[in-house]
Amino acid sequence: MEPLSGDDPVQIGPFRLLGRLGSGGMGRVYLARSAGGRTVAVKVVHAELAAEDEFRRRFAREVAALEKVGGAGTAPVLGADTAAEAPWVAIGYVAGPSLRTVVGDEYGPLPAASVRSLAVGLARALEHIHAAGLVHRDLKPANILLTVDGPRIIDFGIARAVDTVTDGGLTSTGAVVGSPGFMSPEQVRGERLTPASDVFCLGSVLAYAATGRAPFGTADSGVHAMMFRIAHDEPDLTGLPAELDDLVRGCLAKDPAARPTAAHLAAHIEAGEPWLPAGLLAQLGRMAARLLDEDGDPTPVTPAPEPARTKKRRPLLIGGVALALTAAVAVAYGLTDRFGQPGATAGDPKADKPRDIVPAAFLGAWEGVLRGTDTVPYETARIEITQGAPGDKAGIYVHVGGERLCMGRSTLVSADEDKIVFGESDVTTSVPARRCTPAAHQKLTVRSPEVLEWSSGAATATFRKARSGPSVVPKEFLGHWKDVPNPDVSDPHQDLYSHEVIITQGPVGAPLVRFEQSFPQTDEETGEPLSGTVNCAETAVLGGAGNLLVLGPATVDAAASDRECTASGASVNLRVQRVDGKDRLLVYGMDADGEPGEFSKEN
Repeated sequence: MEPLSGDDPVQIGPFRLLGRLGSGGMGRVYLARSAGGRTVAVKVVHAELAAEDEFRRRFAREVAALEKVGGAGTAPVLGADTAAEAPWVAIGYVAGPSLRTVVGDEYGPLPAASVRSLAVGLARALEHIHAAGLVHRDLKPANILLTVDGPRIIDFGIARAVDTVTDGGLTSTGAVVGSPGFMSPEQVRGERLTPASDVFCLGSVLAYAATGRAPFGTADSGVHAMMFRIAHDEPDLTGLPAELDDLVRGCLAKDPAARPTAAHLAAHIEAGEPWLPAGLLAQLGRMAARLLDEDGDPTPVTPAPEPARTKKRRPLLIGGVALALTAAVAVAYGLTDRFGQPGATAGDPKADKPRDIVPAAFLGAWEGVLRGTDTVPYETARIEITQGAPGDKAGIYVHVGGERLCMGRSTLVSADEDKIVFGESDVTTSVPARRCTPAAHQKLTVRSPEVLEWSSGAATATFRKARSGPSVVPKEFLGHWKDVPNPDVSDPHQDLYSHEVIITQGPVGAPLVRFEQSFPQTDEETGEPLSGTVNCAETAVLGGAGNLLVLGPATVDAAASDRECTASGASVNLRVQRVDGKDRLLVYGMDADGEPGEFSKEN
């Protein structure tokens, strides 16, 4: 990565630039961080392309389509401004080496089980890409990054918007789109491309991963000779494990109609666990942890000596940049020591099973306030840490703000006695629906047996030990609570209104709190009560069980509510206090200061 120059901006949209990753025919690519600490790659389009109206239209359509892919097996689009003077798009940054580097330079061919897992991950990614109406057009080992929790497809740099392609597979200049050696027969013939083209390329990638060789040779004998072999000859699958033969040959069928779809492959290939050999997974975890510890300086460190069990290979120093318009841009790091473990041999079960690495001090649930104070929280976070190996989903996080609750699983990257690091996450619960994005990378450091310091980019907080398990609600909260009338409000119709809270036992992440209200129908003109009654019921998911109970926004229980009912739309926190010798449940909003709702327990 190069430092920013006087010609470079320091901020693009909400992203602070850290350095320049590279440049290409499309524009410049920068490493950046969001305000929440997520590492991203920002691609800024060259001025001469931005001046072309047709390019802008296609660029906007392409970004919109890629947003539908949602980051599944690729890297998510995290922001874009296609109407800016210099259009830009920000994509999640993937800290991992390419398949080409791992197989070709450092580790060698992958075991058959890992190739099957690779096939599942890539097929799922292609399924999402194709469902968004896209064809990747350049699937090859250099455009596949390996991370602890699976492969990522990058570099949509030759997708339709970039090259202003026609309805076929040609650019506006008539050049064939693709990379020699990993093209489909229809690509080399310049025909219209369909998702089946990507499946053929997938077959070539899997053959390379398993054997270390492209199935149609290299360009040493000439590019046109190699392209002829792709279009007319059978693949050279010497050395391919027998258990992979049907899978690879099926993808490499010359007739596009005879190839399986990506969706079929994703549904019918059985992936193994772990997805990569243990030593390789551990090294990928150390690489990702190093990225999180630095402020964007990906300078490789000196490689350690090669293990005796592998052939001598070049040190893995990935200085190149995959210039991705609509997928992750990766600056690679050096894999600084051996992939294998001392004394491990191929086929040894101990070599293939990653070790659990989480120290006992981190296990359990931890909660903290991201905005506000312990007694007046506006935004909270929680993470429950379980035992696991690098690549496992060993962290369950919950983030509650004023108007949403987000819950998901985070991938364990590394852990030692003082620090634990979590990387990529997925969203399992979003209230309201589709309002959450995956959590950024998180790091927790031990301060005392009961306190951890949490950070995610520039955001920091103090986390304290919290309740965990299937029953986290303190007994004083449990039961049926009825609202206490406000003595300062005089309303002759007050007895027509009721508001109750029912709290049940259970775990964080479950809908444990129910709000029930009834009120009279009113005359729209006079506001006077009518004879009818409106009944509403809402449920809220428990998002925290520390000093307070933290709830996400309540959602209407349609089966138990009249059509006039609407959701409150705000997160709240609950606490029990003694008032005049009796327990009172106090309900505070988390989006603003104000007086709480007050409830007394029903006997």
